[in-house]
Order: sequence, then C-alpha cells, then structure tokens
Amino acid sequence: MNDVLDVALRLIVVFAVFLVLPLVVGQAEHKVMAHMQGRLGPMYAGGFHGWAQLVADGVKFAQKEDIVPAGADKRIFQIAPAVALLPYLLVLLAIPIGPGEGAVGQVIDAGLFFALAVMGIGVLGSLMGGWASANKFSLLGGLRTAAQLLAYELPMLLAAASVAMAAGTVSLPGIVNAFEWWWLPWQIIGALVFFTAGLAELQRPPFDMPVADSEIIFGAYTEYTGLRFALFLLAEYAGIVVLCALTTVLFLGGWHGPFGGDDLAWVWTLLKVAVLAFVVIWLRVSYPRLREDQLQKLAWTVLIPLALAQIALTGIVKVAIQ
Repeated sequence: MNDVLDVALRLIVVFAVFLVLPLVVGQAEHKVMAHMQGRLGPMYAGGFHGWAQLVADGVKFAQKEDIVPAGADKRIFQIAPAVALLPYLLVLLAIPIGPGEGAVGQVIDAGLFFALAVMGIGVLGSLMGGWASANKFSLLGGLRTAAQLLAYELPMLLAAASVAMAAGTVSLPGIVNAFEWWWLPWQIIGALVFFTAGLAELQRPPFDMPVADSEIIFGAYTEYTGLRFALFLLAEYAGIVVLCALTTVLFLGGWHGPFGGDDLAWVWTLLKVAVLAFVVIWLRVSYPRLREDQLQKLAWTVLIPLALAQIALTGIVKVAIQ
C-alpha cells in the first residue's frame, strides 16, 4: 500500500510541475521580451509588473470560439493539440530532479532513449494539425516541421550518445551520478549541438520556419482557435522545460551544485533549468529567422560533423582514462 501511495504522490508532483513550469516560462517570456524590446504592454495587466498578463491570455483563449474548418479531417484536427502536448508530460516522468527514487516520477533504466524517442512524438502534433486543417499554408507548415525533424533528430541523438558513452549508462540518474565537473570543457561541443538541435525540434526562433507568420500565416496552427491553439502554445513551453531539463541532466551535472549537497539538489536543478530557459527566450529576441536552406545546411554540414567529432573525442578520452 505504501508503494502505491509513493508512486501516486510522485505522479501528482510531476503533473503539478507539468502544469506550473510551462506557465512560468510563458510568463517569463512575456516579461523578458518586454524588457529587451521596450514593449510596455505586458507590464500593465494586473498592476505590479503586469503579473496578470498570463491570466488575461488564458481568459482570452477560453472566450474564443472553437472553430473546425468545414473541409478538415475533424478527428485528427481535434486530437493534434493533445498529441503535441502529452509526450512532454511522459518525458518529465523520467527526468530526475534529485538523488534517489523519490526525486523522479518513474525510474527507467533506458531513460535517455525513452526521453529522446517520446520527444520526437510531440512533433507529430504539428504534422497532424497541418495535414488535417485543409489549408495549404498549414500543410506547408507541417512539411517544414517534418523536414526539421529529419534534419535535427540525428545531431541531437549523436550529442546525447557522447555523454552516454562518457557515463557508461543510458539511465538519466546514472548519467548524473557519473558526472564529473571536468567533463564540462570537453563535452561543451555536444551540449551546444544538443541544445541547438532541441531548439530546432521545438520550432523555436531562429528555427521557427514552420510557423513563419510573414510567409505562411502561422503554419500548421493557422486554422486553430481558442483553447486548442492555447494547447499548442502550452506544448511549446512544456518542450522548453523538457529540453532545458534534459540539457541540465546530461551536460550540467543535474542536481549537483557547488554547495548544499542533497539538501539543495532540487534547487540546483530548477536553477539550471531557469537559466537555460532564459537563454531560449534571449535567442528568440536576438536572432532573425533562418531561411530553409540555411536551416538544412546548419544541420547537415555543421551540427552533425560536430556531434561526430564529439563522439570521437569522447572515445579518445575514455581510452586515455582506462
């Protein structure tokens, strides 16, 4: 009975984190972009520093009419937002925020493989929405999503493989336990490749070609309104949380910090995730959108060779240590 309660409690905590952290990232994006771009609008809603901006956005989405195009494949159109969102909840179940089984929703021996495989499923939501919308702009957005997935899945997997080689395990808690601070300088290439490829899979600027509003209206999401559109936005912010958490676990030592030990484990994890989330927002403000040819060139001629070089370097270091 105690084991059942323990599992239920962990699942409730993971679900609460899944509901709260993406909203916090969304609120932070409003504020950071407002400061960086001199936008005063998000600073007024609710008074102090515009604290109610996220509430106002939620009310706005809830009040909008839920419209399904007459020519759409209605069933696929309606379930696409859930397909885009739910995989990130499953990934959070496998990500540890501290030492011990109590700090992870579900201990999975091959947690790294599980996380990367399930993250790829989330992209299918955009593909489904683009195809089912009966809109040519949406279809173009879906095709661009497919092209990005094919191009950036490989460097992401190769970068993750390098740190798994270094740790000698594909268990996420095992990778954190094996982490040494001297890994940082020689795994930095893998970290940059992993983080960049993850941004591209999430379709975040400067890799937001599938939702290029100046070219194809809003891509795969053009026909979506109300809460269904809000679910796609929530999936984007949930993807940011998952990407930053995986980067923290794989390349930044997870819950390890310079002081505090296990007592501050979850604090160090959340702090690292927050810093990386700020970097994601900063990149959105700082860099213009790439062209489609630039996107493919970056993946196939830059990131993949760098990831392969990182794997070779990891092999050399492991042999030298042994």
